[in-house]
Amino acid sequence: MSKKKILIFASGRGSNAEAIHEATIDGRVNGTVVGVICDHADAQVLKRAERWGVPSTVLELKSFENKAAFNDAILEAAKSYQPDLICLAGYMRICGENLIHAFPNRIINIHPALLPSFRGLHAQRQAVEAGVKVAGCTVHFVGTGLDDGPIITQVAVPVYDDDTEDTLADRILQQEHPAYVRVVTAFCADQLHIEGHHVSGMHSRPEK
Repeated sequence: MSKKKILIFASGRGSNAEAIHEATIDGRVNGTVVGVICDHADAQVLKRAERWGVPSTVLELKSFENKAAFNDAILEAAKSYQPDLICLAGYMRICGENLIHAFPNRIINIHPALLPSFRGLHAQRQAVEAGVKVAGCTVHFVGTGLDDGPIITQVAVPVYDDDTEDTLADRILQQEHPAYVRVVTAFCADQLHIEGHHVSGMHSRPEK
């Protein structure tokens, strides 16, 4: 089976991107990171891409006349890498519908909450403020709405009485990296199957 071409979208430090790249290098993932698209010129993920020897494209919204023009540029940049899979790794923008329609069921994201609860920004803060006892992370295919799309896998993480947004975020992040790598591994092995909103081929894994 030929290796899948993986394109990373990121806005910040890119720790999940690093985990995915490492998994391609050590053979856990039958894929290759072919590029990084970033919407912040000073993002740390760009230094990671340089270290990996992977090309990167920077497209900042402020450089475009409007959001539609920005989304068109993102789509053209993505197409230029000819990816089999797009991984959103800390990409802090909602993907344009044109991108999602161009790559149906080929864009995945990880969100630091058990969707459909606590969509959007500061999901860990939302969980702490809501007083829930269990939080976690969700890897899902990207839909046209906010943190929607078919759920691939989820990992539960306990919320303690003295948790803050930061301590909970740290505990969830420890589960994000292996969860994301498991999903990318399954995708690149052609193990994921989608029927409507249901995804088979992955199983939820409890925290260890």
